[in-house]
Amino acid sequence: MTATKYYQFRPINVGRWFIWSLFALVLLLAPLVFDSSIAISMMAQMGIAIIACLSFNMLLGQGGMLSFGHAVYAGLGTYVAMHALLLLGDAGLPVPAVALIPLIGGFAGLFFALLFGYVTTKKAGTAFAMITLGVGELIFIASMVFFIFFGGEAGVSADRVIGEPFWGISFGPLIEVYYLIAVYTFLCVALMFAYTRTPLGRIINAVRDNPERVEFIGYDPQTVRYLVFMIAGFFAGIAGGMAAVLFEIVTSEVVGPIRSGSYLLFAFLGGVTFFFGPIIGGILMVLAFVMFSEITKAWMLYLGLIFVFMVMYAPGGIAGLIMMNLRLAMFGRLGELWASYLGLGATALALLVSMGALIEMIYHLQLGTAMGDVVPFLGMSLNTLDLDVWFGAVFVALTSFGLFELCRRSFSQQWAAIQTDIEKEIKRRETT
Repeated sequence: MTATKYYQFRPINVGRWFIWSLFALVLLLAPLVFDSSIAISMMAQMGIAIIACLSFNMLLGQGGMLSFGHAVYAGLGTYVAMHALLLLGDAGLPVPAVALIPLIGGFAGLFFALLFGYVTTKKAGTAFAMITLGVGELIFIASMVFFIFFGGEAGVSADRVIGEPFWGISFGPLIEVYYLIAVYTFLCVALMFAYTRTPLGRIINAVRDNPERVEFIGYDPQTVRYLVFMIAGFFAGIAGGMAAVLFEIVTSEVVGPIRSGSYLLFAFLGGVTFFFGPIIGGILMVLAFVMFSEITKAWMLYLGLIFVFMVMYAPGGIAGLIMMNLRLAMFGRLGELWASYLGLGATALALLVSMGALIEMIYHLQLGTAMGDVVPFLGMSLNTLDLDVWFGAVFVALTSFGLFELCRRSFSQQWAAIQTDIEKEIKRRETT
């Protein structure tokens, strides 16, 4: 009897190939569309922020580990990469060596994650979060004390242009740095996505959901957390190394609590339950730090309010909202909600404008009285000494919030009814 061999072929996932090709095309062509130096710099920063937020989500979204010190590994990667860049310049190595600086930052992040991670991942939940907060504060204080490595308040600076150009590339022009960051961004995003399909990527999800059962089937939850922690530190370090090449200077702010909080805030806003959520968060992070901060001095207060709003009404983040509505669209039920969305959008916009007026007037009274009593806001002139202006802003804010709640409750009932119908339809299809 001759043995018969059976071969199984998995079909090509056309949708996935299309998305990755589109992602690569966007990275390639973006500087041709937005060709100003400011736009190119922002897009390079977005690439760095995307990698940092995705690496943070390896801990929070995929592993259930809330870290308040993720900036430590990105920041220390930046410091080590900056010192490496200084050594490359002194050694007179060729230009291609600069392209390896992000990898040096990555291995630095991996080393420090190996160093601090064993103790950090001994615990989970609240204890893990508190330990990461302590490590973050420790490194932040150390950055102000150990001047030889951290450079004090002045930080550490280096020149990314070393030696003669190689094939016309010197990494002096910003566009060359952008494409270097774009290559690393694409590769790192692809690797982190591939990681989610590995046994380690699957088992960390199980550790997040039920660590006792994982231990029962023979895995050590602490070891799994430790391995994932080191991988996240590696990719965070790569983001830090790319920042060293882009900015050519690093200060203690990169290991500070504000930076760690930013990774948490924007990864959550993007959506930690879906892989592409932190990508959205990284883009929003750069837009907020670069553009929103130029519009208003109270921009961090706005971010805090938006964060609270998202936690209350959209805990799945922007990615969660997108995926929930895509599900409705697949069953042809999205059009039924247009009136509800219109009401929610109008009342939310009125609430945002009225709250913005109140915030700007309060901020002006606290810090900007020397500039007069009038505050410009969305083409209007708000007199901070006029009680009618205060009353109008408060009235609109309270009224719009009340109307928003009414629209939200009506929307929730309609949404629940549609979801019930969809579940019935799914069961009907399964039985036929």
